[in-house]
Amino acid sequence: MRAVVQRVSRASVQVDGETVGAIGRGLLVLLAVATTDGDEDVAWMVRKLSGLRIFPDDEGRLNRSVQEVGGAILLVSQFTLYGDARRGRRPSFTRSASGEKAQELYEAVAAGLRELGLTVAQGRFGAHMDVELVNDGPVTLLLSSEGEF
Repeated sequence: MRAVVQRVSRASVQVDGETVGAIGRGLLVLLAVATTDGDEDVAWMVRKLSGLRIFPDDEGRLNRSVQEVGGAILLVSQFTLYGDARRGRRPSFTRSASGEKAQELYEAVAAGLRELGLTVAQGRFGAHMDVELVNDGPVTLLLSSEGEF
């Protein structure tokens, strides 16, 4: 499982001009599921996202998690994070999970975050989405349950 995590002041996602998910302060998470991912990857991602200390404390150090600051998460499916463009000009997506599996694990991440008491807004799985955000910092991180980065 891979994620691009952006600390945001606000973020939203629209489908056909309709806002389907929006948050204020928190994290915008673009999430991709690999063919080899399973429950352990879901648990890892939930732990990492909920505990990631990328919000400033009273001294300005990145010492607080999204939970600690009362932030929310906007979770957006993003299969293209597994795009491999090392050869040719068209990326290969063979490492991306099938739609059914990807949606199941994507929903499991959202549910796991909600179980921890986090507010989670979502994009619409499989839809063409317009994502808007104000990146706070900017702070952007790459996460991988496989330890790639």
